[in-house]
Amino acid sequence: MKLLKSKHPVVVIALFACLLLSTSVWAELPTAQQIAAKLKIGWNLGNKLEATWVPRSSFSTTTQTTIDSVKAAGFNTVRLPVAWFYHSDTITSKIDAAWLAHVKKVVDYCIKDSLYVIINAHWDTGWLENRVNAANKDIVNTRQQKYWTQIANYFKDYGEHLLFAGANEPNAHDAAGMSILMSYHQTFIDAVRATGGNNSSRTLVIQGPSTDISNTDKYMNTLPRDQIENRLMEEVHYYTPWNFCGLNEDASWGKMFYYWGKGNHSTTDVTRNSTWGEESEMDRLLNLMKTKFIDRGIPVILGEYGAFRRKLNAPSDQALHNASIEYYYRYFMKSATNKGFITYCWDTGGMFNFTTGKVIDRALLNAIMQGAKDATTNASTTGLNNSVIKLYPNPFTSTINLTVDNPDKIMSISIFDMMGRQVEFIGHSAINSPLALGSSLNPSMYIIKVYGADWTKSFKVVKH
Repeated sequence: MKLLKSKHPVVVIALFACLLLSTSVWAELPTAQQIAAKLKIGWNLGNKLEATWVPRSSFSTTTQTTIDSVKAAGFNTVRLPVAWFYHSDTITSKIDAAWLAHVKKVVDYCIKDSLYVIINAHWDTGWLENRVNAANKDIVNTRQQKYWTQIANYFKDYGEHLLFAGANEPNAHDAAGMSILMSYHQTFIDAVRATGGNNSSRTLVIQGPSTDISNTDKYMNTLPRDQIENRLMEEVHYYTPWNFCGLNEDASWGKMFYYWGKGNHSTTDVTRNSTWGEESEMDRLLNLMKTKFIDRGIPVILGEYGAFRRKLNAPSDQALHNASIEYYYRYFMKSATNKGFITYCWDTGGMFNFTTGKVIDRALLNAIMQGAKDATTNASTTGLNNSVIKLYPNPFTSTINLTVDNPDKIMSISIFDMMGRQVEFIGHSAINSPLALGSSLNPSMYIIKVYGADWTKSFKVVKH
């Protein structure tokens, strides 16, 4: 571009200012690990943007009041399940402009409240979800590329508070299905990155096969390629046992469970007690994802979880059922949060009124928040050579406290980021109890290693 010479410097400065203002300015967004450290407790806007079974004329936007209420309740991140196929030309895959604007309005409600928000491609008549097979691979990949190119371009200017998720519960159950699903994930990532701008470094969420923990542990042994490091999160869902969480009538393979967890089994309605999938199984399944992903520095979202109340008739015990539901949420939140997951409860209007924002189920909301509190007030404790080490609170916002009953047995303490770089070191002479760590660290996940003369103990911590 040839620059015009001018006797008036102010004119030249003004021209440059106009050029700068007319060009979008993008910066590299934070890593997935840094964003994960900021995500606390999540909520789903149910099927509000995905209800393909009702006429288009029946769609109504969620109000700012609803999102304000969600934030006031203690959530800081929202997952928006969205239909795109239903609102597009099914031949050209061009998404209706009015629908993109409609989704944007809800995203903006969340952003206005400083919430982190995930938009995904949900069930949406099953165009991807039910077609993880060789026969449909090419057409699904074509649609995946066209949809996410449009979505990514439309939201290109949004910052770190917006994340994209490429699917919902893709129906893959074996290695062959996993291979096809990986092609769908690769198409999603490549399409988003190709749009440039903030999308070059935006955090993206990919789903395990059927978002089932066991299948994901068995078949998802690698991540798709990405042009930038540390910008991917993994997603699974949790509705175990389904007999308790969602089964609404007895099936040939099992009966509905009304009661769940320690101290909540009925002595009179015993055929409705949970016979599997209780606390130990929940911990076991969540630990699979912790070991496979979280401990390797790959954030994991539990994009959906829930157990739904039933209206029972005598001789079943409604009060005991309600107590079981609330205990399920509280125990799940404590277990998942302690293991480093980011959780999103599923809500289709049972917790909040989607129009007024009024809290409908205060007991359920309290169970979620109390479960998260139970986790964050827990201390990491270990006994080594007659020394007990405690780290608390975890997660932390300013500093994390380390206490040990025998400080002289600690040789040194190192803190490493998720790239393996040492970011803080405390030598033997500076170790006392209690000891405040991490004041200079940015929000993210870290590994604290405590070294003795002939032993090492590692702790995973999160700074918000």
